[in-house]
Amino acid sequence: MRMPPALNDLLRETSRSFYLTLRVLPAAVRPQIGLAYLLARTTDTIADTEIVPLPRRIDALERLRSRIAGKDSAPLDFGEFANHQGSPPERLLLNKAGDSLALLETLSPDDLKLVRSVLATIISGQQLDLRRFARASSGEIVALETDMELDDYTFRVAGCVGEFWTKICRAHLFPQARLDEGQFIADGIRFGKGLQLVNILRDLPADLHRCRCYLPLEKLEPAQWLPEALLSPINESKFLPLYHRYLDEAEEHVEAGWRYTNTLPFGQFRVRLACAWPILIGARTIEKLRGAKVNDLAQRVKVSRGEVRGILVRSTLASPAPFAWKRLFSR
Repeated sequence: MRMPPALNDLLRETSRSFYLTLRVLPAAVRPQIGLAYLLARTTDTIADTEIVPLPRRIDALERLRSRIAGKDSAPLDFGEFANHQGSPPERLLLNKAGDSLALLETLSPDDLKLVRSVLATIISGQQLDLRRFARASSGEIVALETDMELDDYTFRVAGCVGEFWTKICRAHLFPQARLDEGQFIADGIRFGKGLQLVNILRDLPADLHRCRCYLPLEKLEPAQWLPEALLSPINESKFLPLYHRYLDEAEEHVEAGWRYTNTLPFGQFRVRLACAWPILIGARTIEKLRGAKVNDLAQRVKVSRGEVRGILVRSTLASPAPFAWKRLFSR
């Protein structure tokens, strides 16, 4: 399978930093992963088009899921969603959904099964999220109930991607390598969940502004905290220790992702770089979040472009040397 130039251009315009990761991947897996990403971004854009009523967004996701699964061949028209996009690439993404779906049919049966499976899981997470926060409004912040719900969510929208990535790279790039298969897949799942948890912790202020709280009530209620009061400077001394415990969890997942990266056959330097970049950026984000006060969090802590460039350069230079490579990551 080859990605048509028009869809490749769309991938570059919509994937932002992920496009760098995609470009470094071997050609044997780049189109499948790129197509899965395009379709996941399509579903994500539909879910996030808040001006469209919730029932129509859930219905659109269900119709797209059915089409991806091969259960329906009816044409899909996302013009209503496309017309509400302020970003031209996202508008084009929705208008080109039919082209992305047509490309699915060119995948091998094994690849098609993997792509369908990961997208079904991602869409289920998006639908669950929409239903869970249906009551969210300016007058009511809705929070997850338990850590189990948080773990389930991070798996559905990101951990499953780690599993998909693992299986498709294994099948095409190193099928004969001797690995602890169970541990390898488990670490791949934790890799994805860790990156998603970093995003959740970084985006906590923005989510609260949207009346969403991903920190579970089972941790907030014993301290008699309401979600809307989490980022009050008055509560900083009590809130930050809880916040740091979730940073610890994210860091443990990211560390599993680094172990995953080093489990890859050393000759797979392209895949190792593609994995190392988000891990190292995620680890640097955690470091910045640890040093942040409540007022800093409200400004959205992020890794600068200069720091990202430094990570890319250092890791690329270190990739041929095992000793230098292992020194890139430390807790």
